[in-house]
Amino acid sequence: MKDTVAVALVTSLSTLAAASITGLIGVGASRLQVASQLATAREERAEQRATLTAQLRRDAYVGFLSACDRAYRRLDGHWQQGNHEAIRKIRSETYQALRSLDEAYNIVLLEGPGEVARAAQSVTASVNEEHRTQLRLIAGVASDSDGIPLESRYGGERRAAIDERTKRRDLFVEAAKAALNPTG
Repeated sequence: MKDTVAVALVTSLSTLAAASITGLIGVGASRLQVASQLATAREERAEQRATLTAQLRRDAYVGFLSACDRAYRRLDGHWQQGNHEAIRKIRSETYQALRSLDEAYNIVLLEGPGEVARAAQSVTASVNEEHRTQLRLIAGVASDSDGIPLESRYGGERRAAIDERTKRRDLFVEAAKAALNPTG
């Protein structure tokens, strides 16, 4: 009988040892699987965050360029007018376009990165400078002027302003492209 008890005891202990070893292996495998899933989830979240950031930036940059275009059209309207009354009529539209540009610039500042924000600041400054130049030139023309458009009176200033706005806008576009596609 002692032999039977001993055999039963050895069999029980070996079964318990085998179950324990199997359990430990299972726990280890589960940990590896969970760690792998966690790493995959982190990578996916990083990719989603990068995609979202890129989309937010792209939307901000497109909005900024659209606001630039509206401001450019208003400024072009000023250059094409020949009398104070016509300019007065479009002045509020110009003010609204400049405000929209400032608002779009603020969004670019928020979304970044710094290189793009600096380029947007340069564009905004050139648009505001062109507007100040127009106001200065308009003030120099008599209110009862002969209807000659500003672009005819001040063609050199107009060309210089348009060249400057184009150069700065192109620099913004290059900075924005670089920010949206950092790998080239």
